Amino acid sequence: MTGNLRPADQFHIGIVAEDFDATKKQLSEHFGFDWSEDMGGPVDVRLADGETAVDFRCAYARSSGAGTRLEIVRKVPGTFWEPTDGSGIHHLGYWSDDVAADVAALERHGYVTEATRKGPDGALFFAFLRSAGETGFRVELVSRAAQPAMERAWAR
Repeated sequence: MTGNLRPADQFHIGIVAEDFDATKKQLSEHFGFDWSEDMGGPVDVRLADGETAVDFRCAYARSSGAGTRLEIVRKVPGTFWEPTDGSGIHHLGYWSDDVAADVAALERHGYVTEATRKGPDGALFFAFLRSAGETGFRVELVSRAAQPAMERAWAR
């Protein structure tokens, strides 16, 4: 695959935590992470089996020393937002200038869309996709339009 997703657009590594607060506390105490305020709330999303509302909450490390931030996501039982066996890494997050086009490109390469959310303008705001095959590698695409607001939240 060429062109659509670039290393420079990769901005976070997401971990879905069994115990959200304990995970943040452990990463703070042992590795020095400082967290943004918790973000999220009730969100309407389209999953593989249809539309639903989920209580999606997360927090981002304010600074990682590198360009990539760590994101801790509170698990959402009964969805794919559950802790990942083994490594705990759930997804890599990328900024996208055109979420729909990037979804289409990844689908052409065998990725399967697991969830999407539309923004106020009706365009895709975010999408989660999983690679086919044994690796099950998951990617989150987030509209670059969200970048300024998220950077302000990280700075608080």
